[in-house]
Amino acid sequence: MTVDHLGHVHLKVRDVERAIEFYADVLDGLTVAERVGRFAFLTLGEHHHDLALQEVPNAGSASTGSDGPVGLYHAAWEVADAESLAGAYERLRAREVDVSPVDHGISLALYFDDPDGNGVEVYLDVREERDREEWGGENRRFDPTEL
Repeated sequence: MTVDHLGHVHLKVRDVERAIEFYADVLDGLTVAERVGRFAFLTLGEHHHDLALQEVPNAGSASTGSDGPVGLYHAAWEVADAESLAGAYERLRAREVDVSPVDHGISLALYFDDPDGNGVEVYLDVREERDREEWGGENRRFDPTEL
């Protein structure tokens, strides 16, 4: 699998409004692209989002809190085409890695953990071919072997 670039970082935060204000102020150029419930997606303009923020108000440490801990949820890597995404899926399955394939409407994503339990996403941006710009909360399973 050849990745093009780091697609985005997804953080779990206690207060999404506070996090938006912080990141938009400190990292000049980030603007809110979309809000969906407890999620905010900030962009530098080229991608749907460069930073995803997910509010987990009841977060605690790794062993407490109903929403789990705050911090890094996953780092996402973008691939250039469906063949690359399908190849990544096959290599992960060959390693017996549990993979969750999710169609978000604007992207096709593979979610999995690395050997140390860090969340990873490999995805294909399909906004242009589907003529769609916003996520809208869509999460459907898809079969990567059909790519």
